[in-house]
Parts: sequence; structure tokens; C-alpha cells
Amino acid sequence: MVSWVLLAAAGLLTGLVVLALAGAALDDAAIDVRTGRATAQVLAVTSMRTVVQFAGPDGQVYSPVEGVAYPSGLHAGQLVRVEYNSADPEQVRVAGRTWVQGLLPGATTLVMGWVAAGALASMFRRSESRRSRIEGGSTSRRRSVPA
Repeated sequence: MVSWVLLAAAGLLTGLVVLALAGAALDDAAIDVRTGRATAQVLAVTSMRTVVQFAGPDGQVYSPVEGVAYPSGLHAGQLVRVEYNSADPEQVRVAGRTWVQGLLPGATTLVMGWVAAGALASMFRRSESRRSRIEGGSTSRRRSVPA
């Protein structure tokens, strides 16, 4: 039973990583269709997002709520080239970076998740096997005394 739960958890992790990469690839494709380019200022870097601000060709200033995609290595105050979807400036990424940057972290997460699930499943199987041998051995030693 535990093995099936671990298998399901590892399968769910696989699905989530694949969906995240697919979503990033779709966002990149949308940016590639209507690419706008700008220089953005990094306003804030947090663990959840990196906030940037840039001006479009019409002079309107944009600061996407979701932050910029592929922000590794950025720091507040830095100027960085960005590419954005001119039809939806909320979709913005650091210029020259794509969903491919997510392959290594995604693959690492999957390998670690499956190795952990396999190790735990093996540990639980050994524990159950050992327990059934002990229980089986103790009952076979008991002898019923006729009354």
C-alpha cells in the first residue's frame, strides 16, 4: 500500500514538473510571436519573484505582477534587457533566456524525487518483509497443547 502511495506521489511530481516546463514553453512561444524588447530596471528580488519595470514603445511603463521569467542572477537596481509579449506586456522574460533553463532544475527534481520514492518504497518493503517473517516465525513455534 505504501509503495503505491509513493509511486503516485512521484508520478504527481513528474506531472507537475512537465506541466511547469510546458507552461514556460507556451509563454515563451507567445513572447516569440509578438516580441517587444526593452531595458528594464530590477526593482525587487524575493524568493517568489523578481519585479522589473520597463517602458514600452508608446512610453507606457509596465511592471508585471508575476515578475520576470528566468531571473537567476539578477539583483535590485540592475538594468537588464527583457523580451515581452507586445500584446500582453505582463509576459516578460530576461532576454536570451528560455524555458530550456528549467530543464536542469526540473530533471534534478525528478531524479531526486524518484530516487527518494524508490528508497522509501524499498525500505518499507524490507520492513514489512521482516515483520511478516518475525510474526510468521513466532506463530510457528507455538504449539497447541491438547486439552
